[in-house]
Amino acid sequence: MRQIGLPPLVGFLAAGFLFSATGAEATPLLDELADAGVLLLLFAVGLKLRLQNLFRIEVWGTALLHLAVMAIITGTTLHLLADLPWSVAMILGVALGFSSTVLAAKMLEFRRELRSFHGRVAIGILIVQDLIAVGLLATMGGASPSPWALLVLLALPLMRPILSWLLDQIGHDELLVLFGAVMAIGAGGWLFHLVGLSHELGALALGAVLAEHKRAQELSNAIWSLKEFLLIGFFLSIGLSGLPTVETLLLALVVTALLPIKAILFFFLLLGFGLRARTSYLAALGLASYSEFGLIIAAVATESGLIDAQWLVFAALIVALSFAIGAPLNRYAHHLFEGLEKRLERLERKQRHPDDSPISFGSAEMAVIGMGRAGTGAYDYLRDQGHNVVGIDNDPAKIESHRAEGRKVVFGDLEDPLLSDSVAGGRLRTIMITVPDAEAKRLAARQLRRRGYDGLLSATYKHPDERDSIFESGYDLTYNYFAEAGTGFAASTLEAVESEQLN
Repeated sequence: MRQIGLPPLVGFLAAGFLFSATGAEATPLLDELADAGVLLLLFAVGLKLRLQNLFRIEVWGTALLHLAVMAIITGTTLHLLADLPWSVAMILGVALGFSSTVLAAKMLEFRRELRSFHGRVAIGILIVQDLIAVGLLATMGGASPSPWALLVLLALPLMRPILSWLLDQIGHDELLVLFGAVMAIGAGGWLFHLVGLSHELGALALGAVLAEHKRAQELSNAIWSLKEFLLIGFFLSIGLSGLPTVETLLLALVVTALLPIKAILFFFLLLGFGLRARTSYLAALGLASYSEFGLIIAAVATESGLIDAQWLVFAALIVALSFAIGAPLNRYAHHLFEGLEKRLERLERKQRHPDDSPISFGSAEMAVIGMGRAGTGAYDYLRDQGHNVVGIDNDPAKIESHRAEGRKVVFGDLEDPLLSDSVAGGRLRTIMITVPDAEAKRLAARQLRRRGYDGLLSATYKHPDERDSIFESGYDLTYNYFAEAGTGFAASTLEAVESEQLN
């Protein structure tokens, strides 16, 4: 799939349907592994979550209005085409109004945009939807929350000091991975399920409890490989849910055709709350899918006798179709926006959201974009040499940390045209880019040069095959910090040796 530009998850979905066509079925072990992968993914999302984002009107307002409208549209479609009773059609309509937390989180994580503004808005909307889904499952005959559920929720803030202390005591290798797995699958998944709450919500909540910890990013990186491996089981299991009848397939195609309406509605709602066209577009595209909660709700409705078993296959099929469509679209989201930018920007409101406003760099003449370890080192060196430098990052928590340490750091998204416009109209003459995503660096260079920036543009790169394409996109200088780190290490060692010999 990578060879034709599609994410691997599309291949895993296709493999699942191929296995299903041969008569294979999902095993309990595969289902357990798939569930564990989802819990680890949501735990990783929680590690990047700021709970205050949920209380923004653009988050809960968009989530509630969108769900209500899409439930009516989808429910009416199912009632008319499948001759379902209104009660059943509306249950499925609400279920299909949800967006996939797994797909959205996976694609945002893939593009390293979980903490960008549109990423935070999208994840906030998904969490509100998940909370509604938990209530819906309880009313349909799913596991109702026990009286202990409220106690577990109230205990979450009290758990932070204990869990933070444990994380401080753990090393950097296997124990850190084990800690993450236990938190996601055990403390989050199993404990929440025990008291009748969604175990997906539990994993997300446990991650959020640790989001402010200084090792949150390290923990997220540690569980990455395990999470990616287990998620293969999730995408395979969707394809293995069964093969549809011709009638079910046709109906699934019709309902899948509603995805553009779902995306457009998200886009205009977010625009209505004052977000820019780009922010609204990226968030809407990430949310334009059908949710794995649709599978869960269909399963509970089937067990309760509300609908026939064929609707479980229907739910699996439309989730798979929406993933297969949404994954490649999200992969090329920024490229697609370039072609639509002028037309979509004309739809923006004049009054901007305060978090989505133009960027000011003050009197700075040099900028470092991406304030991780490499970016911070570059910033400190330039500042110590007397240069007027500004740091730029898309992670609000990281920005706060840098500001507390006396650095001048502002919010900015490398792939956002707003950043390029702000640079073109400012005093910056040198820009150093240290973000790891090669495609983001290439896109940023094209945008900066197109908008008239003619200053020095330099970037780091990891892999040798990235160097030429980075140069071709408009950079004046590239730097492989893995290779140069070795050079610097050797130079420092030789300097120490020569100093000893002189003494």
